[in-house]
Parts: sequence; structure tokens; C-alpha cells
Amino acid sequence: MVDSEKLSSAVADDHFRDECGVFGIFGLQDAATIVTLGLHALQHRGQEAAGIVSFDGTQFHVERHVGLIGDTFTEQSVINRLQGTRAIGHTRYATAGGSDLRDVQPFFAELADGGLAIAHNGNITNAMTLQRRLRNQGSIFSSTSDTETILHLVATSREKVVTSRFIDAVRQVEGAFSLVALTPKKMMGCRDPLGIRPLVLGDLDGAWILASETCALDIIGARFVRDIKPGEMVVVTSKGVESLFPFEPHKPRFCIFEYVYFARPDSSVEGRNVYDVRKRIGAELALENPVEADIVVPVPDSGTPAAIGFSQQAGLPFELGIIRNHYVGRNFIQPTDSIRHMGVKLKHNANRRMIEGKRVVLVDDSIVRGTTSQKIVQMVRDAGASEVHMRIASPPTRASCFYGVDTPQTAKLLASRFSIEEIADFIHVDSLGFASIDGLYRAVGEAARENEQPQFCDACFTAKYPTRLVDLEGANYVRPLSHLASGGR
Repeated sequence: MVDSEKLSSAVADDHFRDECGVFGIFGLQDAATIVTLGLHALQHRGQEAAGIVSFDGTQFHVERHVGLIGDTFTEQSVINRLQGTRAIGHTRYATAGGSDLRDVQPFFAELADGGLAIAHNGNITNAMTLQRRLRNQGSIFSSTSDTETILHLVATSREKVVTSRFIDAVRQVEGAFSLVALTPKKMMGCRDPLGIRPLVLGDLDGAWILASETCALDIIGARFVRDIKPGEMVVVTSKGVESLFPFEPHKPRFCIFEYVYFARPDSSVEGRNVYDVRKRIGAELALENPVEADIVVPVPDSGTPAAIGFSQQAGLPFELGIIRNHYVGRNFIQPTDSIRHMGVKLKHNANRRMIEGKRVVLVDDSIVRGTTSQKIVQMVRDAGASEVHMRIASPPTRASCFYGVDTPQTAKLLASRFSIEEIADFIHVDSLGFASIDGLYRAVGEAARENEQPQFCDACFTAKYPTRLVDLEGANYVRPLSHLASGGR
């Protein structure tokens, strides 16, 4: 039996916080307006703050705000203050307590040979180590973000031209990073050697675009050209796109959780449509964890594609048994205890007519700490379900992510401390099943994870990290980088 009081004190959310989104365009009038639209499409990757830096041929213009894109980047601020034919932008999720404006990206600095703006999705796992060295050399940091480290590395490089200085900088960092940078004459993009985070290249009427996901190209009518390759750096100028490979080649380890939750369903990442993959995960889940039931109900919205796949494979009706209220913000006012205790009902409500008297299979993408799952299960029971079974479209999340995702400490992850049976008891379901790691690999079209040779980064499920965690060496690898307001959060 799980100690509910012990668990309840450590739970808050059943999803990892998304990372960040980056977007850049080079060579189009009103570039910042296009970046704003692109960031709208990437809002799911970061909802606490956003920023845009543009260049008008003479000077850089910087706008950074805490809040959603649509609330903070108005027509006046974008058109009147962000002039130019090239611009980069960033949407951000902060670590706990880290929503200060000083940490909002893109970062901008005037260097010896001109201005440099940079935006980052990921997490530099040796940032603290590098910052100690840089501070000893006289560098002064104005934020708590690991992204600022790259600015200082570029500034202190002994190389003569900006491209070489940028290469010198990224060769010194470790971890996961997809970067976009802007200088007076160039836009640059770069992925880490393992390609853990996504980055794509697009074209809009001859203007080159860099973006985290293809959905950001769709919103502006741009053409998808290709994925930036792991370990590749692209340099965009008025002459076109140059491709460089500044790192030693490595076997790619793209983040498999992008397919489970982070990427938008209408995006294609690494050649795979996210919606299709999630449906296949649901089908694998039904094969691995069959159950006698009457209906399949998604936990909206992230559980919907997998629930469709489960429904089709199991031959069970798919029903919207839970309706999500999309108009409740993260800071919804909670003036009294009675409203505060409504909890999940502010965002989800059971569709009683579909549920009452039914054996229900709830499908969600993951369980992180368990509280939201517990409340949703109780809501479905209160709506009259005769049985509630939960199926999760990913393996149990047993380890923290150190590659740009704000996750709890490993010790606070439900699956790191309790068996599947104990988790089922905690969330009060009649049965609980997770997708296996091999099933997840099959769903993305790869061979099962055999002989400990993974094709993806799956460390949140396996605790097998693909890079050194330099800043944590000597520790027990359960402490999150909460002291570092990451470029990926």
C-alpha cells in the first residue's frame, strides 16, 4: 500500500514542463512579424516568456517580455520597435522560481566585432564549470542562464572571424543544444553532435528560416527544406546557406520524448509525423496491455492521438469522455479555498453521458508525479464509470532530464520509487499499464532497444544519459539543475 500522505506532499503536475522554442528568419521585410507568428506556433514549447531580436542593417532591436506571445508582442511593439529584414526569437519555460526578465532570451551583446544575439533550446551540462573559468578570467554574467555562457565563450575566443569564434564556443559546451544566432551579416544555426533537440530549415519566398518544429513553418506558409543534421552548423548570409560540421561525428540520440509529448502533433521531426507516431504508440500500448472495457477516453489533449491508436487496435469505441477547458490560464485566479480545491476541474470536466455505467480506459502520455492522474480518475468515477483502467503511452518516467526539460528531482518521480501496482493503488485505478521501451521504439519505426544500443535519448525512462553530466559529476545524478535557469526551460 502506498503512503498517500507521503506522496501527496511531493506532487504537483503530471507532465514534464516543455522546453523552449526557437525561430529565426533572414532576408524578408518585417521579419519580426514573421518571427512572432512562428513563435505563436511554438508556444507549446514555452509559455512563461518570449523575446525577439531584429537587425535593420544599422542597429539591433531587442524586445523581451514575461508572458504569452499574444499578450506581450502586440502589433505596435513588433512593427514599430522591431525593424529589419532579419530576426530571431525564443519562447521560454523557466525553472522553478526563475521567471526574471533578465533570463528571457534571445540574449544580446555588443562584442568587439559587432552585435551578437543568441537563442537556445536545450541544456548545457558543463555550464557551471565553464562559468567558473570565465568568471576567474574576468567575465561578468548578467543572468542565471546557461545560454549566456555561449556569448562569453564567443567574446573571449581568440579566433578572428565570428563564424570561427562561434565554432570555438560551441566546441567547448556539452549537453543538448539547438541554437539560432544573429550577427549584423549572418544568421547561424547549430545542433549538438547527438542532435538531442530538433531544428529545421525552411524557406519563405527566398528568405531562410530556422525553427524548432515544422508547425512553425506551416503557420507562415513556408516550405520545409530539411532537418538540420546532428552536429551541423548552418551559416545564412545574403549569398545563401553554408553547411559546416565542426564536431567529431557521433551516433545521433534524438529525444524520444519529443514524439511522446513535447512536439506538436502536426509537426514532423526527424522525418516522422508526430501524430502518426503517437497513434502507433497507442496501438503498441493496446497490444502490450489489453483490457476488457467499453470505451477508450483520452486525457486531453496530449493523450488524444495515442487513445485513437489504442481504440483502433483494441476495437473499442473512442469517446471524448473528458472535455478540456482551453481558456484557463496557468495563473487562473483562485480567490477562495473552495475554488482552489476544485483543482483539475478548472481545466477538465467529465462528459457524464459518455462515461456513466461504462468500463473506461483512460489514455495519457505519461505520469510524472501522479496528482493530476489521481484527480482525473476520481472525476471519471464520480461521473459514474463502473471501472477505470489507465494506459500510459510511454514507459514509467524514472529519471530526471538534464537536456532542457524542467523535471522534478528523480526522488520525486512516482515511478522511481514505486512499482506499477503501487502507482495504480495511488491513483485509484482498476488496472494500469505503460508502454514498454521496446514498444516505444517500434512505434517510431526503429528496432527495439537491443544490446543497450539506443537510437534515441531515452534517459528519462532508463537513466542512461548519452552525454557526461559534467556539472553533476561526483553527485548522485538526481539533483535537477534548478540553480540554473536553462536555455531549454
